[in-house]
Amino acid sequence: MKVILDTNVIVAAFAARGLCNAVFELCLDRFEIILSEPILKEIFINLNRKIKLPLPQCDLIVSYLRGNCCISEIDDLDRSVCRDKSDVHVLGLAQRSLAEYIITGDKDLLDIANHKNTKIVTLREFWTILKGSQQSNR
Repeated sequence: MKVILDTNVIVAAFAARGLCNAVFELCLDRFEIILSEPILKEIFINLNRKIKLPLPQCDLIVSYLRGNCCISEIDDLDRSVCRDKSDVHVLGLAQRSLAEYIITGDKDLLDIANHKNTKIVTLREFWTILKGSQQSNR
């Protein structure tokens, strides 16, 4: 399964133990995480500005993500596809990579719910979907 983890999910996964970290680790182990250059740049900036990590540590995390995730190009989409124009690149990434899920806390993306064949869900919703599929596999 191909999944896109939004910037804030990844930043939170590196900031503390919790659901973000658990989902990130699970996705690394079982799925293909799809990222883009704009998302990597945003992660680097947020790790430094919001989490206050030193620049060398931010570089290490971005290098780790490059080595363990698929970095994809982005389809150009009409900017009207999303209320927040800064989120259009995430939808373009989903379209190009054929990702099954975008996992995000961004209300503008969540309100769309689906883009083409990509479901847009919260972290908690994705966790529930995974737990439900584990139950049905037993």
